[in-house]
Amino acid sequence: MAMWVFGYGSLLWNPGFEVAESVIGSLPGYGRSFCMRSIHHRGTVQDPGLVLALDEQPQGACSGMALRVNPGVEDATLEYLRERELISSAYLEKNLSVSLSDGRVVEAVVYVIDESHEQYCGGLSLEEQAQIIAKAVGGRGPNTEYLYNTADHLRDVGLKDADLDWLHQRVKMLAS
Repeated sequence: MAMWVFGYGSLLWNPGFEVAESVIGSLPGYGRSFCMRSIHHRGTVQDPGLVLALDEQPQGACSGMALRVNPGVEDATLEYLRERELISSAYLEKNLSVSLSDGRVVEAVVYVIDESHEQYCGGLSLEEQAQIIAKAVGGRGPNTEYLYNTADHLRDVGLKDADLDWLHQRVKMLAS
């Protein structure tokens, strides 16, 4: 059985594993937002950045990319993803149904926010998010790079995210 991973943030533009197939997909019951403080990759403990996470939204759905892992490297891919995504246990790993744009429905590995974790920060205004993203830097680089790459990639594949587009413009103004 094929292994699928649902990408909605940095996995869109930097999956870090061999992708056999990439298909636009929708994950019901969740919404993408900058609701996780990043203390490793895009910020520090002293000056946290923000990264995207999936918040439960019973009436919502998140659009992203379903990434099918190359056959034969599933175990190594899962090990890599766990090391990358579960670095501070703020994400929960789940296997959830994703509806693909071609009509298929697949089970995919999905990383969603643990709302009880100390890094969870849902409910920040877009302006608060922009102020944080404009200045934070972590082990994988500036928080701005994470935002720009994600917003650009979503646009490149034809997916709209009004909040990310607004943040992209606002952070460019703040960071210049």
